[in-house]
Amino acid sequence: MVKIKDIAEKCEVSIATVSKALNRSHEISEKTTQHVIRVANELGYIANSNARSLKTNRSYNLGLLYVDKSESGLEHEYFSVILNSIKKEAESLGYDVTFISNKIGNSRNSYLSHSRYRGCDGVILVSANFKDPEVINLVESDMPTITIDHLYNNRTAILSDNTKGLGEIVNYLYNQGHRKIAFIHGEDTTVTKERLASFHHACQQLNLEIPEEYIKEALYHLPKYSGLATRELLELENRPTVIIFPDDYSYMGGLTEIEKHSLKIPEDISVVGYDGIYLSRILRPILTTYVQDSEAIGKMAALKLIQMINKPKTFIAEQIVINGHLQEGQTVKKIR
Repeated sequence: MVKIKDIAEKCEVSIATVSKALNRSHEISEKTTQHVIRVANELGYIANSNARSLKTNRSYNLGLLYVDKSESGLEHEYFSVILNSIKKEAESLGYDVTFISNKIGNSRNSYLSHSRYRGCDGVILVSANFKDPEVINLVESDMPTITIDHLYNNRTAILSDNTKGLGEIVNYLYNQGHRKIAFIHGEDTTVTKERLASFHHACQQLNLEIPEEYIKEALYHLPKYSGLATRELLELENRPTVIIFPDDYSYMGGLTEIEKHSLKIPEDISVVGYDGIYLSRILRPILTTYVQDSEAIGKMAALKLIQMINKPKTFIAEQIVINGHLQEGQTVKKIR
């Protein structure tokens, strides 16, 4: 079994320094702390969690709130990458992760009470109904929290660049000669509002008149609803030349409907996705989509929450935007 003494010898520092580094004491520099933790992980050091909790009054456990409306669970292509990235970053910094819920067996608890029951030092809100009173109660409590893609007043949030993303898509389509641009957006969330506003702003900047019937609502990650919206668009007398889908997975519903109408992509109709999941790169033709850096989003969320836990008196709330990029696939026809 690896002991603190072994880590100290490997790092060429004192046992006291290793102990302080593992407990993230402010007396040790961040550089030394990271070096000690890295060596400890390489040697396979496992701390006595009970003893450490008694000494530091911490559990070194982060809670994850993940409520997925589509019920895809850990198979959700976009959120699974974020969750795995959070887990990897947390573990590299000496933390465990635990999913929290308001339903355990036959009993019902609040998200806050379950977080405390699990001894969480802080919680990352990955996906949830951010208007839910229980979620708001958790965020407004003394429990350190980080949100992903939702902004509360005076709280730290990690945000994907939805505004920039939709703007880039619209400008790309315009440069490819498209003027009849339809947009199927997701349900009413902060992300949807940002994307819709960006879509309309970009179209306005390009003096594009977008008919109301070109804007359709569906549900994220549920192909059925995007398929129904696609059917309505394809049956319009003045059909759009390109359709933007709420996410790459939802596009599968649109693809099915396009094939039912005996149309080919991109010869007869162009399509664009959003998220840039692995599926978008293995489809043929390769999907044109906006790739979100989901791994960076998860890593930053874990890093910022741990910073908040370690230095609560000096931590300043901030909003961090993680940039993505446009993947120019093969599903957009150039109109001359």
